[in-house]
Amino acid sequence: MTMQIPPVLPPGPATAPAQVAFDRAELSVILSLYGRMVAAGEWRDYGMSFLRDMAVFSVFRRAAEHPIYRIEKRPALRARQGQYAVVGMDGQILKRGHDLPTVLRVLERKLIRPVD
Repeated sequence: MTMQIPPVLPPGPATAPAQVAFDRAELSVILSLYGRMVAAGEWRDYGMSFLRDMAVFSVFRRAAEHPIYRIEKRPALRARQGQYAVVGMDGQILKRGHDLPTVLRVLERKLIRPVD
């Protein structure tokens, strides 16, 4: 009587998550910035999309418009230029990197205003 060991399968599409999402720590950082921008009167609304290859946090000035900024998480780019990106209204990538708070600093500059 011989014992057969089942083969070990490499990770593949069957083990990949159905969708990408922001974790609790990432959402905390994003919503902290969102709250400060709402208090400053810059932003009014947001929306989130969780897709197979990326998660998107969209920021709106008014609810009926196109987003003025999109904060994207693309895990497939983790090893290259970084999984986080801030994209402007025109589709231009404003900042990309591996560290979410560092990437979001491009938006925090909007809070700095000269004092009259």
